[in-house]
Amino acid sequence: FQDEIGEVYQKSNPSREERRRWASTLDKHLRKNLKLKPVMRMNGNYARRLMTREAVEVVCELVLSEATREALRKLMDLYLQMIACVASTRPSQDCPVQLCQYSYNSQQFADLLSTTFKYRYDGKITNYLHKTLAHVPEIVERDGSIGAWASEGNESGNKLFRRFRKMNARQSKTFELEDVLKHHWLYTSKYL
Repeated sequence: FQDEIGEVYQKSNPSREERRRWASTLDKHLRKNLKLKPVMRMNGNYARRLMTREAVEVVCELVLSEATREALRKLMDLYLQMIACVASTRPSQDCPVQLCQYSYNSQQFADLLSTTFKYRYDGKITNYLHKTLAHVPEIVERDGSIGAWASEGNESGNKLFRRFRKMNARQSKTFELEDVLKHHWLYTSKYL
């Protein structure tokens, strides 16, 4: 949102001061219009209130380009359709229509980012974003998943890995990785 307010696509390398000014403009505007007080940038409740149609309309008031406003609205619309599936424990029962459209919406989302907002990614999408957009639909459609959008399964895997390495593995380079992987498999296998 900040970058769109500052029209980053027209500037090759904006200074830190410019970026701070855009952030400050956005924060003041959100405070005034949505009563949204950003204590921490990535606070969960803040993010939930920010990622709404209402918030995008407020942000669009600061964006000068009509094309960018339309693209931001479309991005948010796709996001809200996808997040309904991800937030649901049983997407096939709770939101069957959005679930059917999930893969298509995900593809549209990626296309929009790699075309309209390509200056943010130099035409390339990061691994993390690719994983979220290309592989999360498989998980959601197959299992129904909570937290798949944020790849939280992967994060908990990292945590487990560290714990196993410290506690449950023989402390020698020969066996350590083998033990960790076996523990990890035993711990996460849905067949056991």
